[in-house]
Amino acid sequence: MAVAPAFRRLLLLFLATLSPLVPSLAAAAAGAPLNDDVVGLIVFKSGVVDHSGALSSWQEDDEAPCATWAHIQCSAATGRVVNVSLSGLGLSGHLNRGLAKLSALESLSLAGNNFSGVLPSHLSLLPALRLLNLSSNAFSGAMPGELGALAATLTALDLSDNELSGAIPDEIFSGSLRYLSLAGNALSGPLPLGLSRCGSLLHLNLSGNRLSGEPDFAGSLLPLRRLRVLDLSRNELAGPVPEGMGLLHNLKVLRLNGNQFSGGVPLGIGYCPHLTEVDLSGNGFSGSVPYTMQWLSSLAFLNLSGNQLSADLPSWVSNLTSLQSLDLSDNRLGGSLPPAMGTSGSSPPSSSPATASPGRSRHRIPAGLLELGLEELDLSDNELTGGIPPGSTRLFETLRRLDLSRNRLTGDIPPEMALYFNLHHLNLSWNDLRSRLPPELGYFRNLSVLDLRSSALYGPIPGDLCDSGSLAVLQLDGNSLSGPIPEEIGNCSSLHLLGLSHNSLNGSIPPGLSRLRKLEILNLEFNDLSGEIPPELGALDSLLAVNISHNRLIGRLPTGGVFPSLDQSAIDGNAGICSPLVHEPCRMNVPKPLVLDPDSYRSANGGPAGDLVGASGSPSSAAVAAAKARHRRFLSVSAIVAISAALVIVLGVVVVALLNASARRRVGLVETALESMCSSSTRSGDPAVGKLVLFGPRSELLSEDFGGSGEALLHKATEIGRGAFGTVYKAAVASDKLVAVKKLLTANIVQYHDDFDREVRILGKARHPNLMPLPPYLRLRRRRQPPGPPPRPPRSAPLNWAARFKIALGAAKGLAHLHQSFRPPIIHYNVKPGNILLDDAGDARLADFGLARLLPKPDRHAVGSRFQTALGYVAPEMACQSLRVNERCDVYGFGVVVLELVTGRRPVEYGEDDVVILVDQVRALLERGAALDCVDPRLGPFPEDEVLPVLKLGLVCTSQIPSSRPPWRRLCRSCRS
Repeated sequence: MAVAPAFRRLLLLFLATLSPLVPSLAAAAAGAPLNDDVVGLIVFKSGVVDHSGALSSWQEDDEAPCATWAHIQCSAATGRVVNVSLSGLGLSGHLNRGLAKLSALESLSLAGNNFSGVLPSHLSLLPALRLLNLSSNAFSGAMPGELGALAATLTALDLSDNELSGAIPDEIFSGSLRYLSLAGNALSGPLPLGLSRCGSLLHLNLSGNRLSGEPDFAGSLLPLRRLRVLDLSRNELAGPVPEGMGLLHNLKVLRLNGNQFSGGVPLGIGYCPHLTEVDLSGNGFSGSVPYTMQWLSSLAFLNLSGNQLSADLPSWVSNLTSLQSLDLSDNRLGGSLPPAMGTSGSSPPSSSPATASPGRSRHRIPAGLLELGLEELDLSDNELTGGIPPGSTRLFETLRRLDLSRNRLTGDIPPEMALYFNLHHLNLSWNDLRSRLPPELGYFRNLSVLDLRSSALYGPIPGDLCDSGSLAVLQLDGNSLSGPIPEEIGNCSSLHLLGLSHNSLNGSIPPGLSRLRKLEILNLEFNDLSGEIPPELGALDSLLAVNISHNRLIGRLPTGGVFPSLDQSAIDGNAGICSPLVHEPCRMNVPKPLVLDPDSYRSANGGPAGDLVGASGSPSSAAVAAAKARHRRFLSVSAIVAISAALVIVLGVVVVALLNASARRRVGLVETALESMCSSSTRSGDPAVGKLVLFGPRSELLSEDFGGSGEALLHKATEIGRGAFGTVYKAAVASDKLVAVKKLLTANIVQYHDDFDREVRILGKARHPNLMPLPPYLRLRRRRQPPGPPPRPPRSAPLNWAARFKIALGAAKGLAHLHQSFRPPIIHYNVKPGNILLDDAGDARLADFGLARLLPKPDRHAVGSRFQTALGYVAPEMACQSLRVNERCDVYGFGVVVLELVTGRRPVEYGEDDVVILVDQVRALLERGAALDCVDPRLGPFPEDEVLPVLKLGLVCTSQIPSSRPPWRRLCRSCRS
């Protein structure tokens, strides 16, 4: 007799709570031969949250899953399920024991979902499993050693990008493994010795964890003779790397970057002839580049940046004919660039002689280096001398990025550089070129970034510099350029950033700048510019940041755009700009008004007015009459002018009022439409108000805590703070749980909620002792919330130095985790004291991180609010939304926090007559040798040898130039614990 559907459903739900051995017995007792695969998958589905309905075809009434069930593959021979692929379906929940019924399962992939909880040990009950992929979820806790039961069959194991912690168990390693990735977790301890048993391993990725100590390469890695990919990057491994690396002669990719390795670069690397990528950056390797690397004929990517390499670059580098990207930046490499690079070697030398630093050899960088087909060449931040070579024919065709900044290069910029057909990024800044700008630079076809800051350039700016029209960033700050700003600079139609500050430019600001419709940052400070600011610049809606201080500008600021909101520091030091922020009298460069002088009128007969005086010296009656008539005419003209002006003003007020009323009506209509659309999506059926997403195994909140009436959540909440992205409320869920609720003000620009959900899940995986974990979120329909009273934080006693240093270190560790444990890195975007919380032990925890990535189209309101709510903490370049916002933006905010911790002062303080910028004040005191005068007097006794380096660190981090701020690999080498 067939089992009724209702009884079958009850039976399956009952089986979900029992041992995987019971279902078949129970089914037999019920007289129904249930398919084990159906039972197992339906039980598994009962523990899955499936918002998108991806598993809707899985029905418990079906006799077998092979015919109609999605994401399932069966064996043609046995009819059993052999492949379950549920990657990227937005599923969540926990893995129950239902999967253990799939005894024929060979491949299980749940990657790219939001499953949480500990890794279940019952996965070891799958005797035929060959591939297990649980990557990019939220699994936490320790790795179960029971997975070692799969050693006989498992060939591929991918648990990357989860929240696993603890040591890596030796039991999981076996001779059958060919692919193993545990990257992007929080695994700790030493490199496991059990790796040596994986003789068939081809791919090993343990990057982005907390593995530490000096690894036993001989006992763990060197026996893996078949290994193709070895990635140990972004851990805390230390000590020397042995010369025996050459035993891994099949290796193609070697990544050891972002650790604490020291000593010399091992010779054995050169004995791995198949290597195509070597990344040893961000360590402490010293000495020279080993000569054995010249034998790496297949090497395409070599990154040795951020080490302490100090010898000259050897000549055999030009033998690496397959090399495409070479990064040797941030070392101590010496030598000089060759005067010419071509097959004939006959190009003329630079106009300035090369000078080697004392104690260093005059060895030249090999000419053949630039004969390679390089796409990227980075030799920045070294000790290179000589001139910039014109390049070679092959380099002209291939090079896309060239960075020679922060060296000691001299001489002219070769006009031949304009022949780099594919060059996108050229950085020659911070050298001593003492050169003119060649007009041929305007011939660059694809150049988008040209950085020539602080390179001792002189002479005029060529008018045809922007002929190509592709420039997005032009930085010429800190030179000795003279003459006027060319009107032709308005041809740079793609320009987002224009930096001409700290030069000797004169003349007026050209109106042609108003043609730069994409311009977002304009720096013209510290020049000799004069005249009025073109009012056309006020029409640049994209312009977000302007600095015209310390020139000789006069007159009114433009009335539109960013100009009415400029602060005093952006316009200070001019001859007479008219602005409420400027206390000096302004000078108006406008025509003098028309003056009507009655005495200047001529008589009707052509004589002067004085002829109308009588002989007795008194005015004649005719003269009096004529004077009265002229006076009446004069009053009439004045009255007409006054009345006309009044009418124009009244008309303007009426028009503005009507436009404002119309705009308010339009906004009201838009908001009403949005309310209607949002309301209609939740009006039918159950009055649910949105979508609840729970993630993170450490969350104590459950879906039932929010109940069915989520709308009441914010009605009962109290406001505790406001920021650029929204308002924070304290709300109670269930009966005894308090949560902080962040309500995004710009939720109306979230176009695709699936993308929003995915980004939030990524942020939810950011788990670290110095980060506030992101709790669940509830997406409500759009409603207005009346603002509560402003928060009143209680005052506390001043912190001592140990407590303040602990806060700074904790914040640095949290930021380092965000920047170094995720690819792409999570940018906090809002580093300020209000987002650094302290727990009961005084440890710092970063909150509100990564909110910028939730909003794909931040509007001007969000950008403006960002600057107002975090005044003083925002890096200057963050005003430019289209430029690359990277980790060094957070370094700036961290630097301001450090200065605030040391000084006890706010970053911006307003006095009666001036505005004090903390960064500028501390820098001025440091230059005068009185830096300790700015230390907070409430600090009490403090160790000067500790406070002063921290103060200097804060100043370095707050450099106005992003590239001058230290990268995290140098700023916080030990901040990832």
